[in-house]
Amino acid sequence: MLIRFFATVLALAVATLALPGIEMTSNQLSTDVLALIGVAIIFGIVNSVVKPLFTRYAQTPLGLVALGVFLLVLNAALLGLTSLLCSIAHIPWRVDDPISAFVGAFIVSVVSFVVNSLCGRRGTGDR
Repeated sequence: MLIRFFATVLALAVATLALPGIEMTSNQLSTDVLALIGVAIIFGIVNSVVKPLFTRYAQTPLGLVALGVFLLVLNAALLGLTSLLCSIAHIPWRVDDPISAFVGAFIVSVVSFVVNSLCGRRGTGDR
């Protein structure tokens, strides 16, 4: 579980550094690191609470055909919701627009997958 959390922190950091539409609004490294940890906590909570509600509806025939695209759109919406919650919590991180959220969701998915694949326990199911 801790590996997945740090994979999420790293994935959000990569998306924040790679995309001009996802940004830290602080200029201090220590604040940015703490903010990314806060963003990862919020993103994890949003993922664990909201995502299961929507992925349930993806099990329709059309949802199964377009599952990959649906999950990217869902993750983009979750990044947008995370951005909103960060602004409410005064965490200096934001997503500017839906395109940045979509590309950011792709980056977060890929980086999380790679880090979890490299660091996950092999043969025991990391759940």
